[in-house]
Amino acid sequence: MDNPSKNRIQELRSQLHHHNYRYYVLDDPEISDAQYDRLLRELEELESRHPEWITPDSPTQRVGAQPADKFQSVAHSLPMLSLENGFSFEDVREFDRRIKRFLKNDREIEYTAEPKMDGLAIELVYEKGVLVRSSTRGDGLMGEEITRNVRTIHAIPLRLLGSKVPPPEGLEVRGEVYIKIKDFKEFNRKREEAGEAPFANPRNAAAGSLRQLDPKITAQRPLYFFAYGLGLVTGRSFASQWEVLQALPKWGLPVNPLLRLCQGINECLDFCQEMESLRHTLAYEIDGVVLKVNAFSRQEQLGIKSRSPRWALAFKFQPSQETTQVLNIEVQVGRTGTLTPVAHLKPVLVGGVEVSRATLHNQDEIERKDIRIGDTVIIQRAGEVIPEVVKVITSQRRGSEKSFSMPEKCPVCESPVVRLPGESAHRCTNPNCPAQIKESIRHFASKGAMDIEGLGEKLVDQLVEKELIRDYGDLFYLSRDQLIPLERLAEKSADNLVQALERSKKTKLSRFIYALGIRHAGEHLSGLLANHFGSLKALMEVSEEELTSLREVGPQVARSIRTFFNNPRNREVIEKILRAGVVFEEKKTTARLPLAGKVLVLTGKLAGMTREQAKGKIENLGGKMAGQVSGKVDFLIAGEDPGSKLDKARELKVPVLSEEEFMKLLKER
Repeated sequence: MDNPSKNRIQELRSQLHHHNYRYYVLDDPEISDAQYDRLLRELEELESRHPEWITPDSPTQRVGAQPADKFQSVAHSLPMLSLENGFSFEDVREFDRRIKRFLKNDREIEYTAEPKMDGLAIELVYEKGVLVRSSTRGDGLMGEEITRNVRTIHAIPLRLLGSKVPPPEGLEVRGEVYIKIKDFKEFNRKREEAGEAPFANPRNAAAGSLRQLDPKITAQRPLYFFAYGLGLVTGRSFASQWEVLQALPKWGLPVNPLLRLCQGINECLDFCQEMESLRHTLAYEIDGVVLKVNAFSRQEQLGIKSRSPRWALAFKFQPSQETTQVLNIEVQVGRTGTLTPVAHLKPVLVGGVEVSRATLHNQDEIERKDIRIGDTVIIQRAGEVIPEVVKVITSQRRGSEKSFSMPEKCPVCESPVVRLPGESAHRCTNPNCPAQIKESIRHFASKGAMDIEGLGEKLVDQLVEKELIRDYGDLFYLSRDQLIPLERLAEKSADNLVQALERSKKTKLSRFIYALGIRHAGEHLSGLLANHFGSLKALMEVSEEELTSLREVGPQVARSIRTFFNNPRNREVIEKILRAGVVFEEKKTTARLPLAGKVLVLTGKLAGMTREQAKGKIENLGGKMAGQVSGKVDFLIAGEDPGSKLDKARELKVPVLSEEEFMKLLKER
């Protein structure tokens, strides 16, 4: 028997379990993916030579089971209860009042607050630290046995860690399987390219992935996992939900980092508000917040009613998806001439906002999703983004639905419409198309650009249609006398607009670059260009080669910038604007800026400025503000009530600045 080989197998398994923990639980890998793959391949080779030493918890055994004929039913040792829902802050307050009445307690109750993942609930059963069974929630009493599929999810440990705190003899873990939004979009794109129907949302995709009879298919799906509670535990007791949430990561089970221990219901409500505001910035979907009485002794006192516990509540956000009907499809022309099909919908409330229109993006998107006039569809609204059609419900078609094709002529100026090779967009060929002119002026005046107050959509329409302006450069030559005769514009409004135009003449170079409407140059890139080149003149003369030397500028973007400034008409408009007295502060190039190349992270609240103001100051000095602490971060700015980022910075030995030290740094530089 080759004992050195057996020792090496055990060593490799231990290393791979450790690196899975660093990657999925701590989000702080110690080795590259390539190094991890080399360790795994070495283990696979050793086990292939010694199959007698293969164990169920080996990292090589995540995939390998044969397809199942069907799913077997399995009983939960303790019921997986559903939660009572709350849809308003008053519902949350009433939940707290009920608990206090039941406990005959007027003092503040301690709660745990956790983001409510929009995924699929499962149970994991560990015996002596090894995963032996997994099942879906099912009806709460019985679920479907899905162990083969769950073993393919790398975020779920096959063997629990226990070097510091040994896991219990028997441990049943409840949690949520989910798919990240970015992965979901890419997954759906590949399905559509293969001619397969897309999933409506990440939750459906996660559920469908776990219910594959062939685990090799599940292994190809980008599934993740967060643990949130326990079932039956033998060999250990816990006093509270918070204690459980602190223990799970020590055994290699990931929990959502956005957890909070709340003293009283007001802190719970603050957390609910915070999560709703963050909802559309997270990498995964959440549809609410779960509140639980923290102390298990109090949970036992409160007990359950019917099939939900008295001690927990799921506060649900307004839904971001709804079902409605496509009444018509019309085409809009943007500032670059792009034709965008827009669906007119039967009005429906989505996320508390009435929606009657949704973008269809382009002809390819319409054909991929087979969207027709008259279809019943699922629509989605994410944050402030215009809603989009997620999926057609083909089972509700009646045969009267009509297909849609992009027009051959511009719906505004009737010029020919072209589609360039390699592009999905159809474009109007007329640079003087009124629709393009109007959209470019609206963009120029928008908040992130020149921020010209009072220049609304209908006023822009009038200015163009009455030929008072032909481009955004003409705005600065408008007089009070020209404005007063316009519809709905009295003397006071005309005066206000003239003053707003005058105020906008003093702006930042980054805002001005963004306002020009250069294709592919959004706010972030405009700021980067302003910081790097320092002056408009330098940017106007830069070559494509120099542009592509910037990390965030590719060949397509460089070509677009160069094409814009090579156009004599664009140069004329810029000169017209500068003659009108528009000025902006020009900076030193990034190479000379004091924070050039530095990465900073902010945690907690600053007393002297908002997060956005701090970001602006950092970027003005050539630095970059990141969201997470890693070894690449140069400074962590710690404000009031810093979070876990401070602990991670100390662990990685990242220099930590107080707000006072940060302000001093800004002054010095």
